[in-house]
Amino acid sequence: MSNLITSFNSLKSYCEIENFSGWDPYDGLNSKVFKATPLKHWSFARLAWIQGFKRSPINLRKLLLVPKQHNSKGIGLFLNGYCNLYNIAKKGDNRFGTKEELLNQIIELAELLLKLQNKDYSGACWGYNFDWQSKAFFLPVNTPTVVATSFVVEALFNAYEITKNTLYYTTAVSSAKFIMNDLNRINKGEGLFMFSYSPKDKRAVYNASLLGSKTLSLIYKYTKDVKLKRLARESVGAVCKEQNVDGSFPHSDQVGQKWRDNFHTGFKLESIKFYIDYCDDNSFNLNIEKGFNYWRDNFFNSETGFSFYYDRNMSPSLVDLHCVAQSLSTFHKLNKFEENEVLINNITNWACDNMQSKEGYFYFQKNKTKINKTQYIRWPNAWMFYGLSYYLMDKHDKI
Repeated sequence: MSNLITSFNSLKSYCEIENFSGWDPYDGLNSKVFKATPLKHWSFARLAWIQGFKRSPINLRKLLLVPKQHNSKGIGLFLNGYCNLYNIAKKGDNRFGTKEELLNQIIELAELLLKLQNKDYSGACWGYNFDWQSKAFFLPVNTPTVVATSFVVEALFNAYEITKNTLYYTTAVSSAKFIMNDLNRINKGEGLFMFSYSPKDKRAVYNASLLGSKTLSLIYKYTKDVKLKRLARESVGAVCKEQNVDGSFPHSDQVGQKWRDNFHTGFKLESIKFYIDYCDDNSFNLNIEKGFNYWRDNFFNSETGFSFYYDRNMSPSLVDLHCVAQSLSTFHKLNKFEENEVLINNITNWACDNMQSKEGYFYFQKNKTKINKTQYIRWPNAWMFYGLSYYLMDKHDKI
């Protein structure tokens, strides 16, 4: 455990020195070189450019003039992590900072999130600091997504609980209007629906829809607005209806999107749990138990702690630190830490022993033959900061 504390503080120092700003796997379209060419108007070229940057073992960002920037989702992850560290410091443990130091960092990050919000929609919302081209649609820079918004809202509520700054509270609550009014809804019959990923698409991506459900459930916890509870139940029900017999969840209802991966499954499980807990409805208990058992048994090597990106039958050699970090949050939020402590210790130790640099930052991905060591600030470092902060809270009394 002492090595883990050293590992975490090394990561913390790295992120603070970088001022929580950096590159991202998907920020290729921020290249000033690319923006100066007519290729920027061609969707295939945009997609190829992004994927080339993401997959390259050599970081081309300095050469092609991609600036380091703040990413709102990454800042939300850091803010959640600092709130967790503050809760540790409240117990008298100053190994990760004093209460005063951590409080100052919480306020700084929360204020940054207020500045980064997109104010062009019905309620507070957040997007990414880069244009993003997928196979299905194009999202211009700062287009709000339900995914980024969900993580920021959770962080602002946590910051509010510590600081009692009502602006954090009112901003987070207003995000319900964005989810209800600006996201598209995909009808799934029987009074059920899914939320779109952004206001600019109409795709039913299951984890994204559930993050909308999660956010409405969290806001319902504070406001008791029954409309939020109803919409959360209808959208949770739509995804649970698509759950496979073995407990797994498809990624979306698009052709070729039936695959299953580790961290998106974690998103789904947490979101359903938020609905159950905050809306006081146990209707989906069986769904979450089946889903959890499938996730735990198929995405991890229990002996080594190796975290598979896809389930072990699809790609047994690919690991991504996002999966490690999200798993620590998921075990915590599902109250599954104690009964899975050996597995969780193995997951954490493997990541710190095999995927962390001497400078403190974590590497992006590892496959059978190589490790991608590009220094990304959000993915995986904000994620590892976030995930390890939950691990440290759960382990605190045993340190």
